[in-house]
Amino acid sequence: MNKNIILIGMMGSGKTTISKELYNELPEYSLIDIDSEIEKSTQKKISEIFLKHGEPFFRMLEADKIKKFCTGNNKIISAGGGAFENEDNRKIMLANGVVIYLKATTEEIFNRIKNETHRPLLKRNFSLEKIETIMKNREKNYRKANYTIDTTGKTPYNIVKEILGVIND
Repeated sequence: MNKNIILIGMMGSGKTTISKELYNELPEYSLIDIDSEIEKSTQKKISEIFLKHGEPFFRMLEADKIKKFCTGNNKIISAGGGAFENEDNRKIMLANGVVIYLKATTEEIFNRIKNETHRPLLKRNFSLEKIETIMKNREKNYRKANYTIDTTGKTPYNIVKEILGVIND
């Protein structure tokens, strides 16, 4: 197994945490966080990009990073929560790696991120309903991933074991 491992899912589903844990288990892989790469190249926080330039501009930057980083092999890639909504991004990810949808309940996501201030899509009207609406809108595309792993109530260690199990099958 030397294909890329690409993690998708809602904000708070565990992509960043799990990608780091997975990297500890697979040190021969490189670790790429698409949002971090955008922040590095623009010298701006994601929330600042959303505020100053809007979501369409951010999505354009995101698509560029996905094109750049999803080629090649041996990468663990954490993609932003909305990255898989773009059809071109989906095609690139699915063609260049094993895409794993990290799924969690609305309540779990709410509890994980309720104290965070850097989530641009939740700046206004942060609520369970808002998260649920975003999840419902994205679910049809998330289901196109190669695998779905429910992260609700699981430790990062157990989630990583589950991912290693499905990619080594």
